[in-house]
Formats: sequence, structure tokens, C-alpha cells
Amino acid sequence: MLPGCRRNTIFELMTAVLIPIAIVLFLFWWFWRKPRVKADPGVTALLEQHVKYYRQLDSAEKKRFAAEVTEFMGHVTVEGVGTSVEELDRVLIAASAVIPIFAFPGWKYRNLTNVILYPDTFDEKYQFEGDRRSILGMVGSGPLNGQMLLSKNALRHGFSEYTDKSNTAIHEFVHLVDKTDGTVDGMPQSLLQHRYSMPWLQVMHEEIKRIETGQSDINPYAAMNESEFLAVVSEYFFENPGRMQEHHPELYAILSKMFQQDPAAAVN
Repeated sequence: MLPGCRRNTIFELMTAVLIPIAIVLFLFWWFWRKPRVKADPGVTALLEQHVKYYRQLDSAEKKRFAAEVTEFMGHVTVEGVGTSVEELDRVLIAASAVIPIFAFPGWKYRNLTNVILYPDTFDEKYQFEGDRRSILGMVGSGPLNGQMLLSKNALRHGFSEYTDKSNTAIHEFVHLVDKTDGTVDGMPQSLLQHRYSMPWLQVMHEEIKRIETGQSDINPYAAMNESEFLAVVSEYFFENPGRMQEHHPELYAILSKMFQQDPAAAVN
């Protein structure tokens, strides 16, 4: 045997042993460094009582959903303007944030630090008094970058048993997801795999034509532009998935791929 062969063999053996050990130690370190959030029992009770999406999850998913809601509540501030902020409001806002990205564990809304809750509708100047109020929710920009404005009435109505296809808070959080690639354009690169981009655009524009000609049950606000289309149909997708799947099977299918969820299956 040549002198270098034995050294090479020892080196290879050491490498074969040490690399797996290093990987195991790294994974162990990574697991323990991650903050493990446990949901408060009060949060779980409110979710069970008010969030239908949560009630349809299995026990393991409920545990993870409640933990993600609790973690969101610990990182994002909610403040009221002209109204009080109750624990239910905080829980519903957090649930609205988690629902669209529930298939992506560890997701963080890095473009949000604060939610401002108004009693009801407000106007373009963020006033909640007067007769020009028509806005239910908004993702802030410019001086309000990193903030979201929401109507408290709209927030709670979105989770009531009487809603059909609307949820203002989910609408606004979908805008934030859309914004993570830098632009709010209805093409969220973080969710939309490249191979689905053209099919998504095709389905979107065909449905906008039907909305404009009165042949669709989708809220006409969706026809304003591509970003509003995404947010509006996402409300429909999560609030009444069975009906969307029945009336808009192509749209439902591509949203299911985008969000990696099949909420209609949970309903059936």
C-alpha cells in the first residue's frame, strides 16, 4: 500500500462519521433555537367559537393554527382609533393572517408591524366621521407603510355565520402576501409557481370579462384590477369554497394550487 493511501482512507472514514454527526447537531440546535409558542387557552376558545375555518381542522392542525395565531399576536400590534380593541378582535385579525398562508409553516408578514382598527368605514383621509366613508380595509403605503387599516364591523362580520363570500381582513392579508415580491399586482411570486402564471392570467381575465358583463356571481370590485381580483376571489375561496368549486371550478383549482389548500374538501 502506498503511504498516502492509508491517510486517505482514515480521512474518508472520519468524514463519513463526522459529517452525519455535524448534521444531527445542527438540526438539534436549529430545533431548540426556534421559539416554540403555545396557544393560550383563551385564544383557542375564541377560535373554536368564532372561526369556522379553525373548527374544520383536525386536532394536530388546530394546535398548529392556534400556535401561529398566538405568535402573530405577539409580533403585530393592534390599536384602536375611535373604538376599543378586544381580545376577540386581535384573535380574528391573527386568524385572517394565518388562513391564507397556513400551508406555509413559518411564514412571517415582514411587511406588517401594526394594525389600526376603526369602528366602521373610513375615507381616503383616514377619517371615520362624515358622509364620504366607504373604505372597509386598506394596506398602508408611504407614511403608513407597514400598517393595515381595518373596520372593526367588517372584521367581525367577515367571521359571522351570515357572510357569504366576503371577509375584509382576509382580503387585506392577501394583498400583503401579494406585496411580498415588491409589487401588488395579483401575481404573488411567493405563492404562484411559474408554470401556473399563464393559466392564472387566462382564468383571471376570462372571469373579469364575465364580471363586467354581469355573468358572474363574484363581487364586481374584483374587476377593478388584477390585485383586487386576487384579493376578492381569495375571500370567496376561503369563505364559501364549496360554492366556488361548483360555480368556478377552474378558478377554484388554480387557487387551490396557489394556496396549497382544498377548503371545499373540509366542508364536504
